[in-house]
Amino acid sequence: METLREIRRRIRSVGNLAQVTHALEAVSASKVQKAQAAVIQTRPYAHRAWEVIVNISGSADSPTHPLLTYREPIQSVLVVLFTSDRGLCGAYNNNIIRVAEAYAKRLGTPVSYVAVGRRGRDALWRMRANLVAEFHNLPAVPGFMDVSPIAQTVIEEFLKGRADQIFLAYTDFVNLLRQQPVIQRLLPLHPSSIEEQALSEYVIDMKPVGVAEYIYEPSAREILNTVLPRFTELQVYQAALEAAASEHAARRMAMHNATENADELLRDLTLVRNKARQKAITSELLDIAGGAEALHQAQQGH
Repeated sequence: METLREIRRRIRSVGNLAQVTHALEAVSASKVQKAQAAVIQTRPYAHRAWEVIVNISGSADSPTHPLLTYREPIQSVLVVLFTSDRGLCGAYNNNIIRVAEAYAKRLGTPVSYVAVGRRGRDALWRMRANLVAEFHNLPAVPGFMDVSPIAQTVIEEFLKGRADQIFLAYTDFVNLLRQQPVIQRLLPLHPSSIEEQALSEYVIDMKPVGVAEYIYEPSAREILNTVLPRFTELQVYQAALEAAASEHAARRMAMHNATENADELLRDLTLVRNKARQKAITSELLDIAGGAEALHQAQQGH
């Protein structure tokens, strides 16, 4: 059984840990508010932009563009995996890594990766996966210029033929209590088939909606050369924002649960300490009473 000194040492350690987790919870709560605001502001535009490019690619008379070209057969796939740089965020990283790995196995095609975040990079190293590039140290709420090198890397991989399809694997921010791992097809900018959708319950994609025919001015080629790369970068940027908001929300909840567990452990340890003190006091009183009784009997013997 632990001594009273050991119990007091554990109480101090748990108390210090509770202060740390509470501070991390407060920091994550501040960050998630900013990230959530950024996600809500950009999500409608990103979704509408995706609808536009999907409708352009789905129209019968759409001009040919490299980013709209669907290649068959699919010989190589690139997955952009969004994770965090640090831990202490519950199952956030494990969930998206597991989903991306399972989806890659179902494709039946050689898969390479672009890792955004140290945790994903480390996991890919352990899996001995083909890692094309790695990005880390993104701000808590990344800006468009922070994410632009990632988008340019994956676009280059597609245009040079090193990847026939590119997917984004990230965690979609639903609310503060729920974050959903998803797989989104980024390139080619083309609606996914029913068979592709059936490969994974986590795959999301925009479906074409009925819109009027587009009139291009000055020309479709010039406009698409400018708009399509920009829209592609926008989808990567939106995925980075969703992942950042999900990470901070997951860390906030994990630190909240850790603080509650530490407080509960403190209450249990305090009870154990009080019982140990009572036992020590009772033992000391019994010793005193026993000594007094022995002294009284010794005096009576004389």
